[in-house]
Amino acid sequence: MSALLAIKSNPKTYKECTEEALHAFKDGAWVQFFKSSQSKLSIPNIVLPKGPGFVVASGGTSGGKKYCLLPLSHFDQSAQSTAAWLSEEGLDPKRCVLFNPLPMHHVSGLMPWWRSQQWGTEHVWLLPELLRDPLALQNFFSTQSSEDSRPKLLSLVPTQLQRLISHSVGLEWLKNFSVIWVGGAGLNSMIEDIARSENIHLAPCYGATETAAMVTVLPPKEFLAGMTGCGFPLKDVQLRLASDGALMVKTPRLAKALLGPNGLEALCDNEGWWCSADLAKLDWKGDRQFVEIIGRNDLAVNSGGETVFPDQLEGKLMASAIQAGLPIQNVLFLSKSDIEWGSRLVALVRWEDKVSLDLYDHLLRKLSRLVDDWEPAERPFSWHFCPELSPDDKGKWQRKIWQNWLTEHT
Repeated sequence: MSALLAIKSNPKTYKECTEEALHAFKDGAWVQFFKSSQSKLSIPNIVLPKGPGFVVASGGTSGGKKYCLLPLSHFDQSAQSTAAWLSEEGLDPKRCVLFNPLPMHHVSGLMPWWRSQQWGTEHVWLLPELLRDPLALQNFFSTQSSEDSRPKLLSLVPTQLQRLISHSVGLEWLKNFSVIWVGGAGLNSMIEDIARSENIHLAPCYGATETAAMVTVLPPKEFLAGMTGCGFPLKDVQLRLASDGALMVKTPRLAKALLGPNGLEALCDNEGWWCSADLAKLDWKGDRQFVEIIGRNDLAVNSGGETVFPDQLEGKLMASAIQAGLPIQNVLFLSKSDIEWGSRLVALVRWEDKVSLDLYDHLLRKLSRLVDDWEPAERPFSWHFCPELSPDDKGKWQRKIWQNWLTEHT
């Protein structure tokens, strides 16, 4: 019978946390990493399937909080699949160094560490505060890698990439990496253009907790040549679309089960397919299937008969604001009921902390002018300054929290 070990994770004690997990795996345990603001899970041993493995919170935004049960063998399979892809790109996984600024209670932070375990190579945790201070980041990196010629790999979320690429020191730092995996659905054309012009080796990709991380990726050389989207499926992955256009994935490393409020739930249909909440387009590039993510099915807003995707528009506006030199830190689009339109978009904005209070309204007017040439349904009908506005530590927006904020302040 397997047991669950819940380990409180802190970026400054990640090494100790991972050592504790490795010891627990020898006893066949399931391991959950949780941050201080979360509560640890309590699951009766009789409910758990045979371990060892990880219990990781799903990245889904609907249906209540759920957790994926991912056996270690599925993490192994994911690491092996990525290693095979690197080899195809001319990189020896065993010679690479993995740099990781992502939280270990999320699959995107766990997987780089586990890859290093499987490949027998070095893994370097990057403290979150370093990503907010490019000068300190560069100094830290210099002490780690000044004489190291090994290929360097980096995993980022789009918000981290956007901050780094808009800072001269951050931009130069990104040039040290042979591969930078980043969620392709959150990228926008302006950031992509900057990356290409500066020869930043981005590898836009797609994955989920349910799939044990990355299942599709666009090679850097093809990104630099002008291709967009989330690339091609890895060797152990099949893709298709559901009737509503949602992306479906089939791979032997899908989560064994979901743990929800009502206990364990099946993840896949009878044929082994998992249906995501992401709308996608599938095409063929030669003999390879290619995927482009359109937007979250559960975030789509119908406004005046048009379907718009707030998450895509946020990235578009952030890129325009950075190009215009506006000191913006975060922007979030929410929907609000409207008698005529059905729903209209509303924008929440947070300026950089250095901005003087008496400039807020002036800057907000300049920001709103950036959307003058957008389609009517895409343009926010009201703009609000929100001093606390920030994504969570996985770079994701807890939209219900900010929807409540909007209700309270308007």
